[in-house]
Amino acid sequence: MGTHVIKMPDIGEGIAQVELVEWFVKVGDTITEDQVVADVMTDKATVEIPSPVSGKVLALGGQPGEVMAVGSELIRIEVEGAGNHQESTGKAAPAVAAPEPKAAVVEAPAAKPAPVAAPVSSHEAAPIVPRGANEKPLASPAVRKRAWDAGIELRYVHGSGPAGRILHEDLDAFLTQPTRGQAAPSGYAKRQDSEQIPVIGLRRKIAQRMQDAKRRVAHFSYVEEIDVTALEELRQHLNGKFGESRGKLTLLPFLVRAMVVALRDFPQINATYDDEGQVITRHGAVHVGIATQGDNGLMVPVLRHAEAGSLWSNASEISRLANAARNNKASRDELSGSTITLTSLGALGGIVSTPVVNTPEVAIVGVNRMVERPMVINGQIVVRKMMNLSSSFDHRVVDGMDAAQFIQAVRGLLEQPASLFVE
Repeated sequence: MGTHVIKMPDIGEGIAQVELVEWFVKVGDTITEDQVVADVMTDKATVEIPSPVSGKVLALGGQPGEVMAVGSELIRIEVEGAGNHQESTGKAAPAVAAPEPKAAVVEAPAAKPAPVAAPVSSHEAAPIVPRGANEKPLASPAVRKRAWDAGIELRYVHGSGPAGRILHEDLDAFLTQPTRGQAAPSGYAKRQDSEQIPVIGLRRKIAQRMQDAKRRVAHFSYVEEIDVTALEELRQHLNGKFGESRGKLTLLPFLVRAMVVALRDFPQINATYDDEGQVITRHGAVHVGIATQGDNGLMVPVLRHAEAGSLWSNASEISRLANAARNNKASRDELSGSTITLTSLGALGGIVSTPVVNTPEVAIVGVNRMVERPMVINGQIVVRKMMNLSSSFDHRVVDGMDAAQFIQAVRGLLEQPASLFVE
């Protein structure tokens, strides 16, 4: 038997450090070749780390949330044969016991043994064995939120996932079976529970980027209301005529088209700013970042070359990118390189918002919800569909007048949608 050590790989882009987000194995587990053992995160994406060998996990090289150097020891595995690692004595790693961990290697703490329960058949609910007060149940943010909303204390829920992780299926089973050891959840029941959630992974990256943007960028926002009645009529007409063959259109591809056309006259807004080098780069290509909310936080996949896409091709690509981001399947390239960002909360968009510029860009266009309101047109009160654009800019690069004129240009294009397609 030998020892195989997997080191933190060089993921590229000149990155010297990455954050360890999550382990999918623990000490003592038997793993197979190509099995994913951990997720790590760069500034741009989460990357899965597979094992190149089969064997038994001897030691883990860090804890979730820890920032590790490229080339540092990630995981140690006992394998058949000599392995790829030898101790300083030159002898092969012992086969019986795990080697003493080095400074960079932290053996995972042994899980506390759960009280033994009588076996149950596959048709019965798993026994509810409360975890200890200091034993934190493993669960994703989405599962934790669902449990919180339902008034469920996760320490009472049996986890069927890897390492006892609680899955949505476990919540379903808990809710459909009579609870033992805990009263039925009630919206009026007193709650004494609380939980501490470490800021790691994507949430840490979001916090760092937002803090950095607010510290560096001289933000100012500009809000304008837009009459989108004619635009909505055109969208519904196109969906009725081409929806079955080309796909349904949302408002987003129209907004992207309006931005593309307006940016022709305002190249200073389709730009990025290197504040350390004091260099502004104006881009001919319009790579639109589409702010997308997922279970784990906000991500910004990039619609590349929006200036060259039709309504339907851009709509299809926006949908594909959004799904990839929500499912944590977006690649690093799909999450980088935007020149301007579009953010929308859809029906939750409120009346006014103040979006944060996605550095190093200098502008972000925010969409608020559409509402019907009485408006005075030619002395007559008529019902119109109105929507606000709440946009923010980097005042170091974009002057207030330029920002206002850009948004007014977008407004004119959306209120007269035929002008979107006039070259």
